[in-house]
Amino acid sequence: MALILDTGPLYASLDRSDADHGTCRSLIEAADEALVIPAPVLVEVDYWIHQRLGPGTLVALLADIEDGAYEIADLLPADYKRVREVCDRYADSDIGFVDAGVLAVVERLNEPKLATLDHRHFALLRPRHRDDLTLLPD
Repeated sequence: MALILDTGPLYASLDRSDADHGTCRSLIEAADEALVIPAPVLVEVDYWIHQRLGPGTLVALLADIEDGAYEIADLLPADYKRVREVCDRYADSDIGFVDAGVLAVVERLNEPKLATLDHRHFALLRPRHRDDLTLLPD
């Protein structure tokens, strides 16, 4: 089992001024399973870090990845098919590439839960492997 991290919790855990910092930091630190970052999430986190925090935070995150604190889940060829399907099915709900990519990784890893602050979008999505996802933090 793994805890898959969407952009919100990962970014909030890095930004002490974020309203969700404490909750997200605790969620990540308390995890007793692999912490998995879908590769598309890194692009969004990079954007927010550069907008709000500065390059030192990104360098520290990359060092944590290098040290094994996080695993990166690259999208596989079959995941891109699923991303296309999700973007098409939920086109009216503003589901974009990153959210669809996160869902594809969750499905591929057969995970029942997802760490996300984007409950609005992820509560809409119906994964292939179960009726719905448990979204953390509550």
